[in-house]
Amino acid sequence: MGDNEDIQMKEKKRRERQAALENTENVIDCCGWVLIFLSVIFMIATLPISIWMCIKIVKEYERAIIFRLGRILRGGAKGPGLFFVVPCTDSFIKVDMRTVTFDIPPQEVLTKDSVTVSVDGVVYYQVQNAILAVANINNADAATRLLAQTTLRNVLGTKNLAEILSDREEIAHTMQSALDVATDDWGIKVERVEIKDVKLPLQLQRAMAAEAEASREARAKVIAAEGEMNASRALKEASLVIAESPSALQLRYLQTLNTIAAEKNSTIIFPLPLDMLHGLMKR
Repeated sequence: MGDNEDIQMKEKKRRERQAALENTENVIDCCGWVLIFLSVIFMIATLPISIWMCIKIVKEYERAIIFRLGRILRGGAKGPGLFFVVPCTDSFIKVDMRTVTFDIPPQEVLTKDSVTVSVDGVVYYQVQNAILAVANINNADAATRLLAQTTLRNVLGTKNLAEILSDREEIAHTMQSALDVATDDWGIKVERVEIKDVKLPLQLQRAMAAEAEASREARAKVIAAEGEMNASRALKEASLVIAESPSALQLRYLQTLNTIAAEKNSTIIFPLPLDMLHGLMKR
């Protein structure tokens, strides 16, 4: 509910700003009306040649903002298709309404834990209100690009290195929200922000690689020690089972001979019973 209310409030403010910009008919003075009347007379006198100067065309993805005597004409953006202008008094600007994509150049950022990283990204935005994009900002595209660079530096400056490497989605969402609020007065909607790459200094990469290698070696040693401990327990249990049944030891001899005979056929092994050795040792 809160998000819907915010969207409705933003849309209401956009309409109010657009209406304030379009409400210019009452401020045209007598000289202005005289110029418009003379332009219409000139257009009628030069027909059909003047028709090519009066009829304009904009494409499906474009809108035209008409200025009459320097003021935005009531009715909002024109298009797509044909529209009519009065020569000499009217001028128009085309605005592309398609989604625009641009890369954020790599930014050298000092993180919260005093590590210098180079981060770049990509931004997707769309002009939703052509009148605000023309009347409220000189160059909406250039302004959005510069704002994206400064926003990226400001957001990353509040994060440490671990957060930058692991929380890219959160950083992108924070950037999108900040850009969307800042560009709302320009009639621009920031649709998506993505962090492309995070480049670390070479010395830091080596230190992180050494740390990761040491951590893997430590885990390997722990796993090997646990394996030795489990193996020793299993051997102990096996020895207790064999000690309870003397014939089990003989079966183990035969199993070992079978395994050796399968691998090394040229080797002959004669098992020597341990009881015989015990008898020799007693003598």
